Amino acid sequence: MSVISRQLPPLSALHAFEAAARHQGFQRAGEELHVSAGAIGHHVKQLEAWLGQPLFRRMARGVSLTAAGQRYADALRPLLDKLADVSQAARRQSDERVVTVTATTSLVTRWLMPRLGRLRECHPEIDLRVLASTHSVDLQRDGVDVAIRLGPGHYPGLKVDVLMEEWFSAVCSPAFRAGAPQLRAPADLRGVTLLHDEPEARLPDEMNWARWLHSCGVAHGGASGPRFSHTYLSLEAAASGQGVAIASGPLIGFDLQAGRLVQLFAHRVLGPYRYHLLRTPQAQANPLVRAFCDWVIAEARAEGDAGPPA
Repeated sequence: MSVISRQLPPLSALHAFEAAARHQGFQRAGEELHVSAGAIGHHVKQLEAWLGQPLFRRMARGVSLTAAGQRYADALRPLLDKLADVSQAARRQSDERVVTVTATTSLVTRWLMPRLGRLRECHPEIDLRVLASTHSVDLQRDGVDVAIRLGPGHYPGLKVDVLMEEWFSAVCSPAFRAGAPQLRAPADLRGVTLLHDEPEARLPDEMNWARWLHSCGVAHGGASGPRFSHTYLSLEAAASGQGVAIASGPLIGFDLQAGRLVQLFAHRVLGPYRYHLLRTPQAQANPLVRAFCDWVIAEARAEGDAGPPA
């Protein structure tokens, strides 16, 4: 029997190059693969050395593919797609009980995790794998069955259900509320420490203090106060009595029930986006994925902030 010795470049270098070619740059490729732009550049140089020719032109304000780089990217992409397909098929056969779901860190920690005990009671046959990420993933390429995403709702090629609306309220700890009896209306927030979070989904027109107060008819920039990289951090700060935060209903339901947070005012504002439940057609054909999605939708309906059927 003859032995075939294949001369192949490093897979990590191919992965980095394909992402850089698709994004036409190292920075966004690094964000997708959760590494630095410098790491992407290192892998690309490694591949260029292996091939013996440049794949990118380095310029003062970025990079662009050479003619050879474009040809290589065009030929490589379908090969990587095929490799991803056959690998995921093999993975599903070995992990038949596993359903992989991704969502933002705040939604995972504040909405999904407190419900996982109920999922286990309803569906002990499902072994859930949870990926918390601030970056949108490619469901097919990254082996993800289900994604919960906040956005406008346009997701071509995917099965989509509207999961929840985003209703924003001002919240604080019960102790903070008791110590501030003057807070009777949103206009009374002048001079109060406001807690800010930086949107994890990086969408335009995300709700912030300035927009929320404007909806109340209050002219207030909302610029003062500490800022946090995740919504769940600003809510933890609010629960510990550090100030007042604004948050959507899905992220504070359990804290309101437990008495860790209270709503300061009756006023709440509908955000510009909804949470959507996404899966590929291949994942939708999996009975365990369908069972998980049905369970998630039922939980959102029980929450009372669910949107209409898609």
